[in-house]
Amino acid sequence: MRDTFTDLPASVSAAGFFTAKGDLVSSILYPQPINFRFYKDAMKFLLILGVVALIGTIYIFVILFKANVTWLQLVVRSLDIVTIVVPPALPAAITAGTIYAQRRLKHRGIFCISPPRINVCGKVSVFCFDKTGTLTEDGLDVWGVMEKGPAGFSELVPDPKLLPPGHMLSALACCHTVTLLQGQQLGDPLELKMVESTGWTLQEPEGDRDVVDTEFGKHKVLAVMRPPTQQPLFPGVRTSEPVAIVKRFPFSSALQRMSVVTVAHRGRSALAFVKGSPEMVASLCLADTVPAQFSSTLRNFSTQGLRVLALACKPVDVNSDLINTDRGEVEKDLQFLGLLMMKNLVKPESAKVINILKLAQIRNIMVTGDNILTAVNVAKSCAMVGSDEKVIFVTVTPHTTQSMPTLRFSLEDGAAQTSTDAVNQSLYQGGYGYHLAINGKSFAALCDHFPEYLPKVLMKATVFARMSPDQKAQLVKELQKLNYRVGMCGDGANDCGALRAADVGVSLSEAEASVASPFTSKIDNISCVPLLIREGRCSLVTSFSLFRYMALYSLIQFCSVLILNTVKTTLADFQFLFCDLFLVTTLALFMGKGGPSEDLYPCRPPASLLSLPVFGSLFLYTCLISLGQLASFFITTTQDWFIPLNSTVFGIENLPNMENTCVFNLSGYQYIFMAVVVTKSYPHKKPLYHNVIFLCFLLVHSAVMTCLVLYPGPFFSQLFKLFSFTDMNFKMLLVAVAALNFLVCFVVEMLIDLGMLSFLRLLRGNRPSKKQYKRLNTLLSDSTSWLPLNQTLTPTDHSVIYCS
Repeated sequence: MRDTFTDLPASVSAAGFFTAKGDLVSSILYPQPINFRFYKDAMKFLLILGVVALIGTIYIFVILFKANVTWLQLVVRSLDIVTIVVPPALPAAITAGTIYAQRRLKHRGIFCISPPRINVCGKVSVFCFDKTGTLTEDGLDVWGVMEKGPAGFSELVPDPKLLPPGHMLSALACCHTVTLLQGQQLGDPLELKMVESTGWTLQEPEGDRDVVDTEFGKHKVLAVMRPPTQQPLFPGVRTSEPVAIVKRFPFSSALQRMSVVTVAHRGRSALAFVKGSPEMVASLCLADTVPAQFSSTLRNFSTQGLRVLALACKPVDVNSDLINTDRGEVEKDLQFLGLLMMKNLVKPESAKVINILKLAQIRNIMVTGDNILTAVNVAKSCAMVGSDEKVIFVTVTPHTTQSMPTLRFSLEDGAAQTSTDAVNQSLYQGGYGYHLAINGKSFAALCDHFPEYLPKVLMKATVFARMSPDQKAQLVKELQKLNYRVGMCGDGANDCGALRAADVGVSLSEAEASVASPFTSKIDNISCVPLLIREGRCSLVTSFSLFRYMALYSLIQFCSVLILNTVKTTLADFQFLFCDLFLVTTLALFMGKGGPSEDLYPCRPPASLLSLPVFGSLFLYTCLISLGQLASFFITTTQDWFIPLNSTVFGIENLPNMENTCVFNLSGYQYIFMAVVVTKSYPHKKPLYHNVIFLCFLLVHSAVMTCLVLYPGPFFSQLFKLFSFTDMNFKMLLVAVAALNFLVCFVVEMLIDLGMLSFLRLLRGNRPSKKQYKRLNTLLSDSTSWLPLNQTLTPTDHSVIYCS
C-alpha cells in the first residue's frame, strides 16, 4: 500500500463466513439439505423393512426355541434375520446409478459437487435462465451512441470514435473498472468493448512511482486514459486530452450503476461519471437535463433487443479530498449525457433447447438484470414467448405518503383502446396464449402489497427483468413454495444466490458462480440443461429400480430362510456368500450402467417409494416368490425317492439335504430374473439391450445357476452343501418352475406399468393434485376474471382466487 494510506483508519464490517466469499465457502462446507421425497421415503421404507425383520425375528426365535437350540445360537440366528431383511449394502446399491450418471456427465463436460442432486434433476418442473451470457452471447458489440443535444437527443453515432471531444467521449473512456495485468486489459466484457470502441488506451502507475501523478495536479491516480494519437478533426473543437481516474465506485447490482471520479489534464478540473441502467441513471439526474424523448427512445432501442446503458456526469471540486469522496454525494444531481447501445446476440442453441424443454412440459423462465423490453425481445427470439402469444406487463407502484399502492396489467402493444372483454376473450381462447412480464421494482412491491396476486403472477410470468441478486434468489424460493422443483442456469456472480437456492443449480462459468452451484458446465450454452435432466431422470429411475431390487433380494432370502428354518434347516454359509456377492452384488452394480434416453418426454419418473404401485408390486412379488419356493419344496417332498432331513439336529449340521437344495436352486433363479423384472427402460432410459455388461452378467449367472441345478459335480456339491439329485426330469422341472415364476412376475410388472396407474386414477376420480402449482393452474384456467386488463387495482378492491 502506498505511504499516503498508512495512517488511514479502517472499519471491518464483516469477517470470516459473514463476508460474501465466506458465505460461498460456507455453502460448500455446509450445503442446504436436499428436500427430496425419494430420500425421505427411503428412510421410511427401511423402517418398514425393520418391522418385517422384527416379525421374522420373533418367528425364528419361536421355531428355534421349540427346537431346543442353545441360547447363543438362538440369539445369533434370530438376529440374522435383521441383516437379511434390512441389507447393509442398500445405501451403497442405490447410489450406483448416481455414480454412473455423474461419470457420464463428467465425460460430457458437466461437473457435479453434490451427487444426490442428480436424482433431483429428474423431477425439475421449471427452469430459470439468466439472460446475458446464458441465453445470449457473452460478447457485446457497441451498436451506437446517442448523445444528448440542445433539443433532445442528437443523431445516432454508430462508432464512438466519431464522437467529438467532450464529456460523453470521456465518460465512455473512463467510466469502467478495467485494469491491466501484464500489459493485458482485464475486466467486464461490456466495459472492455466500451473502452475498445473509443480507441483510448489505459495506463496504470507502476509500483509506487508517481511519474504519472504529476501530470494531473499531483493527485494520486488509479489509472490514466489517453486518447489516440491521431484523433478525428472537428472544426472549432480542440482534441481530447488525457484523463486520470482517481476514485472508483464499482458496479453494484442493487444500485444498478457504477461511477468514477476523474481529474482533467494538469488538474484543471474534476468530473464524476456515472454509468448504469437508464432508468436508474435518469432518476439521479437533474430533471431539466433528461431529454423529453428519453422514455420513448429507451423503449425503441430496448424492443430491438439492444442492451442500453445511460451515462451522466457531475462537476466536482478539484481541490477537495477526491480520494475520500462519498459515493452518495457523487451519484446525485447529475447531468444526463446520453445512451450507449450494445448488441447482444442470442446463442444459436438457446431456441432449440427451450423448445425441447417446452415439449417436455418443463416451464421456462427468464430472470435477468436487464431492461424488461430487451428481455421480452430476447424471450421472443429464443422461443420462450411464441410469435402468436401476447405479453402482458405487470406494473406495481409501491405505497407513498400521497398515494396507495396500485397494480396494473397492460398489453405490450398498448391495446388500451380495445374492449377489455374482447381482449380477455382473445387471450383465453388459446389457453396458454399469454405471458406476464414484470421488473424487480414491481416484483418487490407485489410481494409487499399484493401477496394474494403473487402466486398467480408466478404461475403465468415468463420474464422477470431488472432483478437484483437477492430478488433472483427470492423468486426461486417463491416458486418452491408452489411445490415446483426449480432449476436455475446462470453464469455470473449475480446468479450465485439463485443457484444456491434452486433445487438444481447449473453454472456456465468456472468463476464465482461455479462455487455456489452443484453443477458446473464447460459447455458455454444451455444445451447442458436437457442433458442434465435426462441424466437425472435416468438416475432416478435406476435408483428406484435398485431400491426395489434390493428390497426383493431381501424378501427372497427372507422367504428362503423362513421356509428352511421351519423344517429345522438353513442355507449354508457359502450359499449365502454366493447369493450376496456373486449374484446380487454384481447385478446391482451393473444394473444402473444403462444410459439415458435420447429424448425428453413430458412424463416425469415417480419419486415416491411409499406409493400403492410400489407396495402393491412388492407384495405381489413376495407372494409369487414364496409360491415359487414353496412349489419347489412340495414338488421335492412328494417325490418317491424323497428322503426327509435329520430333524434331531438344527441348521447347518443337517446339510446337505433335499429341502435346502431345491429351495436354494429356485431362489438363485429368482435373484437373477427379478433383476430383469424391476429394470426399467422406456421412456427415460435406453432399452435393456444397450446395457451390454449387465446382459453378460445375466447370461453368466443364468448359466452358472443352470449348471448348479443340472450338473453340480462333486466339487460344487461339496462347496455349496448341495444334495446330488439323480432324477434329470425332476431337475428340469425345477428349471421350468423358475421360468414360469419369471414369466408370471414379468407379466405382473407389465400390467402394473401399463394399466394399474390408469386404473387407480379411474378409481379415485378427479382428485385435486397434491402440488399447489397444479391446483392453482386449474383454478386460473377455469377463471377468466383474475387478469383485469388495463385496470388499476388497489389493495382494497382487487379480487382474489385462493388455492388452499
